[in-house]
Amino acid sequence: MSAANTSVPALQCDGVHASLGQTVVLHGIDLTLPAGRWSAIVGPNGAGKSTLLRVLAGLLAHDGTVHLLGEPMAGMPGRARAQRLSWLGQGGVGENSADDLLVYDVAMLGRLPHQRWLAAPSAADRDAVERALRSTQAWDWRDRPLGQLSGGERQRVLLARALAVEADVLLMDEPLANLDPPHQADWMHTVRALVARGRTVVSVLHELSMALAADTVVVMADGRVRHHGASADASTHRALERVFDDRVAIHHVADQWIALPR
Repeated sequence: MSAANTSVPALQCDGVHASLGQTVVLHGIDLTLPAGRWSAIVGPNGAGKSTLLRVLAGLLAHDGTVHLLGEPMAGMPGRARAQRLSWLGQGGVGENSADDLLVYDVAMLGRLPHQRWLAAPSAADRDAVERALRSTQAWDWRDRPLGQLSGGERQRVLLARALAVEADVLLMDEPLANLDPPHQADWMHTVRALVARGRTVVSVLHELSMALAADTVVVMADGRVRHHGASADASTHRALERVFDDRVAIHHVADQWIALPR
């Protein structure tokens, strides 16, 4: 399926239940996320946001069904799924083993789904990695070990790795962790550029004002989807305020929606 084809939902889950250990975290999630749009998933701590994203990525066992670009994910070969869906985990969790790898080589890992076993990177692979590193302002560090970078620099390299896949769908769990405000703005511009090219972005965000810049917002609480709607809709704003016990209020300031403490 072409990234520009938005006639089929990017992701759809029906009746999804998921547990962490003995604790049920997701309770019968039904959700359809449109292709070619940026969807933000928000909610209080413990709402099940990251668990839902891991289910959508095919990283967590669950009951119910998940479709990726119209195809059941359960029956999709791993390589095909990895070419069509890329993943940026929370704060680079599980990346410590990559500390000795050079930044360029970390980003090149994003091209593995497109490479033959033990094949050298192609010109297309090298071009994709350079584009990704330049888009996250990490190209100048390409010869540095990942372990020498700050938290924010590291996050930008891991984002470049996810971008290098050039997948139709990009899932990101708290991608703004460790990023300062200018680089958060850069991240949003990168997302907007991806969507303009027909890609789909789904991000779990704690930054409510940033989430309100997305096309659609999924509001979660207690392992359930409480609302899914356009970011500019009054019903979305009210749902957000409710799940945070009315401790935040949504305002329209300088032509954008922002969340402020009451």
